[in-house]
Amino acid sequence: MRAKDVMSGGVMSVLADATVFDAAEILTGQHISAVPVVDDSGRVIGIVSEADLIRRAEIGTTPHKSWLQRLLADDATRAARYVRSHSRHVSDVMTKAVVTVEEEANLAEVAELMSKHGIKRVPVVRDGFMVGIVSRANLLQALMSREPESDELRSTDARLRSDVLHAVEKKPWASTWPTNVVVSAGVVHLWGFVSSDAVRQAYRVAAENVPGVKLVRNHMRIVPASVSMGV
Repeated sequence: MRAKDVMSGGVMSVLADATVFDAAEILTGQHISAVPVVDDSGRVIGIVSEADLIRRAEIGTTPHKSWLQRLLADDATRAARYVRSHSRHVSDVMTKAVVTVEEEANLAEVAELMSKHGIKRVPVVRDGFMVGIVSRANLLQALMSREPESDELRSTDARLRSDVLHAVEKKPWASTWPTNVVVSAGVVHLWGFVSSDAVRQAYRVAAENVPGVKLVRNHMRIVPASVSMGV
């Protein structure tokens, strides 16, 4: 399987000129640990994570350095630390050396990158523009959805996944929370979060009505009311 077969589409992103408060709101509201940063043209230029935002002057969590670290640090290092903990611009605090993969990357490559760089998610790009994201959860979803398959089945599964995604996208009941579709040997696995059981069942019915789908396994979870209200 390849990145394009398991990635989550419709991924949230932030512009480089957004504030750290905008980024924090997205992370908490979407229940994710990191969000890609894009420029005005939509190209991925960085990623901002919870780790980038927890050491902040506003909440008194700026890093405490020992007297030796302070003694050895030069002006440039001290200035850079100040910018990261005090700037309100995402462009100043984001991780610029962002790790990405192409759509055709196999899952072994994706897993290796996650392990090598100690990251939980990898943006999937096409010509530098983000088309999705693969997280550790997506890899686990692929593992749990795995069925014996041939080359012919893989081709069919890719078409079915596209058809199912098309069947549920932009529906008035479509979830605003992250969702994903994985297809293996004609069996559709639905993953993600929804606001109610009615929405959960709507996803199942929409997938069942796609020609060629053998079976739908609905793993979608209902978001607790306290979370959906931002508590």
